[in-house]
Amino acid sequence: MSSTPSQSRTSGHDAGKPVGLSVNGHDLLFPPLPYDIHARADKATADKQLLDFVHVATYRKDVTRKQVTSAAFGDRHGAFRDLGAAIKQHTLDHLDHYLEQFVDNATAAGVKVHFAQNAEQANAICLDIARRAGAKLCVKSKSMVTEETQLLPQLEAMGVETVETDLGEFIIQLDHDAPSHIVTPMIHKNRQSVARAFERELGAPYTEDPQELTQIARAHLREKYRRADLGISGGNFLVAETGSVVICTNEGNGRFCTSAPRVHVAFVGIEKLVPTLEHLGVMLKLLARTSTGQPLTVYTHVMTGPRRAHEHGGPDEMHVILLDNGRTEILKPETREMLRCIRCGACLNACPVYRKVGGHSYGAVYSGPIGALITPMFRGLANYPDLPNASSLCGACYEACPVKINIPKYLIQLRAEMVSRRITKWSDRMMYRMWARSLGRGWTYRLGGWAQKLFFRWQARVAGTLESGDPYRARGWLNDLPGAAGGWTSQRDMPTPPARSFRQWWDEQNRP
Repeated sequence: MSSTPSQSRTSGHDAGKPVGLSVNGHDLLFPPLPYDIHARADKATADKQLLDFVHVATYRKDVTRKQVTSAAFGDRHGAFRDLGAAIKQHTLDHLDHYLEQFVDNATAAGVKVHFAQNAEQANAICLDIARRAGAKLCVKSKSMVTEETQLLPQLEAMGVETVETDLGEFIIQLDHDAPSHIVTPMIHKNRQSVARAFERELGAPYTEDPQELTQIARAHLREKYRRADLGISGGNFLVAETGSVVICTNEGNGRFCTSAPRVHVAFVGIEKLVPTLEHLGVMLKLLARTSTGQPLTVYTHVMTGPRRAHEHGGPDEMHVILLDNGRTEILKPETREMLRCIRCGACLNACPVYRKVGGHSYGAVYSGPIGALITPMFRGLANYPDLPNASSLCGACYEACPVKINIPKYLIQLRAEMVSRRITKWSDRMMYRMWARSLGRGWTYRLGGWAQKLFFRWQARVAGTLESGDPYRARGWLNDLPGAAGGWTSQRDMPTPPARSFRQWWDEQNRP
């Protein structure tokens, strides 16, 4: 495998045949700003194979979530969600207290705790730890926070070979790609693309058998674990009561990454705190069932300090880097609820927009409904003006969220903020202002409806799709409307308005 696999990530759901959403790989997650979603969304919606992969996977996960939570909680599911939301909200309301408690208890257990205001500081701390440890090989478990800080290219630039060990992230790394889902990073790939990646990068014989592919990855990664001197992980939760870092995995790679190397560094956002182990139990039940449909993940690893003298495994040094990177800005009372997110991915699986455009279309680390919410908060609303509008506001994300984040409510707030700050386009503001005025008076509403009917029917005649027949029924379809209406007909047909409106029909039927 190349010693610098993540320095040039480029998009592509087909290994060996990248679909370049950008020239530079990391532009998938950090494109030029302000970000325009339309190019990537158009590319994704035209890719039938990509849509099939994403739709099937997310639909199955969403169905499984509903079945498992119903079987586990029954009519108490709502109360359990309320409890999870209350635990997270209480912790966020008293975050200063629980951060201090966590630091005290983690330090007492032998952990070195660091605070990082932004991504640059977090990476600098980690690079300094690696430099002092003389690290040459790093094994890393799945962490969206390190994607957020762009850690891997910087480690490799200083000569530390860094290997993703989560199977999905490992395949993404081999393909020079980027994660497209919070929980299932390679949701946009299939076994054929994995087989080609292993053949191309690892020299393995081509096979599409899942068991054989898993064994190829296992044999390759076991040697990396054996030789690694630095392990990096994220953290699903931090327990203030004990100073523990908790990671949840289904492959066991998290345990290897945090126990085999002599130095372990955990990158964790400050919002991941829970007060006690009792509260942790509630969150683990919600996370696993909502995310993967399991009672618990296969490995729930609770790390409290480095290896003790009587212990056979574990790191000699353990570091926790607590990252802010915009989180304290979201911590203000009017947006604090957003930080409840436990990164279960349920809102992505339930979202009809995510199923149609995939994760890379969002142009950021966090995709789907929660990404549309927190990315503009982290990186500036003016830099991501399209994301608050990348939602049908159907409420599926709110129904799926285990900690009851009212995502539609906050998306509407962001849209209102865009208008008040004049972030929206001048042409859009003028169009909606004129539209609102036309709807505010009866005669302008009727005039607008009449003009629209004439225009659409004229378009249908030009296209040759208008049929004769009952004047009260639409005959024919429009598939190429001009201007803003083209956004609709690029993906679906528009029915031609009938020759006579409903109002005309009503007046005729009720004429004395």
